[in-house]
Parts: sequence; structure tokens; C-alpha cells
Amino acid sequence: MGEIVIYTSDINQIEVSVQLDKETVWLNRNQLATLFDRDVKTIGKHLYNIFKEGELTKSSVVANFATTASDGKTYQTEHYNLDVIISVGYRVKSQQGTQFRIWANSVLKRYLVEGYAINEKRLAQKEQEIRMLKDGIHILTRAATIAIAEKTPDNTILETFAKGLSLLDDYDHEQLDTKGLTKKEANYPSLEDYQTIIKAMLTEFSSDVFGIEKDKSFVSAVRQIEKGFDEDDFYPTLEEKAATLLYLVVKNHAFVDGNKRIAAACFLKFLEQNKMLFTTEKQPIIGNDTLASLTLFIASSKPEEMETVKRLVISVLNRNK
Repeated sequence: MGEIVIYTSDINQIEVSVQLDKETVWLNRNQLATLFDRDVKTIGKHLYNIFKEGELTKSSVVANFATTASDGKTYQTEHYNLDVIISVGYRVKSQQGTQFRIWANSVLKRYLVEGYAINEKRLAQKEQEIRMLKDGIHILTRAATIAIAEKTPDNTILETFAKGLSLLDDYDHEQLDTKGLTKKEANYPSLEDYQTIIKAMLTEFSSDVFGIEKDKSFVSAVRQIEKGFDEDDFYPTLEEKAATLLYLVVKNHAFVDGNKRIAAACFLKFLEQNKMLFTTEKQPIIGNDTLASLTLFIASSKPEEMETVKRLVISVLNRNK
């Protein structure tokens, strides 16, 4: 659902809440009845004839939006775009329709101009991020080339950081791993195990409210990764479970203070319990800086970016085995 604006008529002194979405405006039947001062049955008849006569194709001019009724419940309600509103206005021969069309066109023009400006700004920011990434890779490559030319021990730079460079490239091209590699039954730490970790952290941080739960969302996050349907596990690999746990504990904000630190600690506890915290070479599967970066990345992400940030965590775990 897009932005909502209020239309006020100079003729009949009416107000209608108008949806702005998909570069047009939308009204439901009740709003059309209010706008044109007709009953809903009359509006319904005009709508039926508009589609029956082929004046407009229903699938391209009708959309369902959530509407809150007087009983407080939310329902999906048919809304009609500006093309339909104008067609109904002509059929009821309402001066109100002409006034609304003029108003709607002016609002849409402003909406589109502002939206274009915002998108231009976002595009410029994205291009700058890509430029910085490429510049960084070029600098690293140049340093490695010099090292190789001088035959110094640093000629392994690119080999050493190959995983990191590959991960950056996959992120840039939206090719991060969607699935983990470890498909085996999970050994879940108990809620008490996690709480023991949190209590142990109290001495490390000077805060009177660290680790105090605000609600039950921490328990919900811990239980979520254990869920499935019949024999199908919602998160079939240990990497997916670990990534989901880290994401949910960070984003649920279950604690008054310490959400990110607690999330990172629980993430490590889950990996440790499932013998994934260290590689076969006895090295940590994830470094301190990487753990902090991933946790901060999740904390600053938007809800619609959830799958991307989880895939990044999964990719890090997969490639550090």
C-alpha cells in the first residue's frame, strides 16, 4: 500500500482519504459514493457497465488494499484507479468528477516528481557504493601485483583474501548462497543455556538494564528455528538456522539493552553446540570483526532486506568451513 492523502472538495465540502500507489490514485466503492454523492448500489451499477462494455479492463485498473472497518477488523477491499474514477464521473455527470480529476492529476505530478528525485538519489548512492568497492579491489590488486613483482612473501594477498573478494562480488551480483551446506539434525541449546550466556555477559558491560527482557520475543526467536511442517524443516540446514537466530534476536529488540551483543553470543552458542564454531583446522569459523560487521549489518537493514542479510550470513558460514 502506498501513501494516503486527503482530498477536500470545494463544492460539497467533503473529504476522502485517497490511496497513492503504482503511479495512480485509488478509491473503493464507498469512497466513490461519497465523492459523487451517489449510493453504493448506483456506483456498483456503473462499475459493472464499465467493465461489461469493455471500456476498461478490470484486471489492470482494480487492486485489493487492506481497509479497516468500523468494527476494527481489517479486510481486503477492491479499489479502483483514476481511469475508473473518471469513467464513473462521466456516467454520473458530476462536476465533482471534473474537480477531482484536476486535483488528482496535480497530486500525481508532484508525487512522480518527488519519487523520481528520491530514486535518483538512491541510484547515485548505490553507484557510489559500487565505485568504492571496485576502487578497493583495484587498490588491493595493485598492491598484490607490486608484491609479486618484488617477489616478497606478500604475493599471497589475493589468495588469502580470495573468499572475501568472491563474497563481495556475489553480493554485488545478488548471487549469495540461499542454502547452507550442513544438513544434519540440530542440537538446540536450551533457553536456560542461552540465559546462562547472557548472565555471564553482565560482568562485561556496565549497564543496569543489560539483558532485561521487554517481552517474549527472545523466546519466540529461539523457538522459531526449531519449527517445521510435518517432516519438512523450515530451516533445513544448520547455517540457515544460525543465520535466522542471529537475525531474529537482533531485529526483535527483546531486551532493554544489549540486543546486538546478546544476538551475537547466542549465534556463537548455537554454532558451538553443533560443533560448527571451529573449522577442521581448529580455526574460528567466523572472526571477531566479521561477527561484529554481520551483526551491525543486520541491525541497520530494512525489513524487506531480511533474505539478503540472512543469505550473507549463510554464505560466510559456508565458505569458511
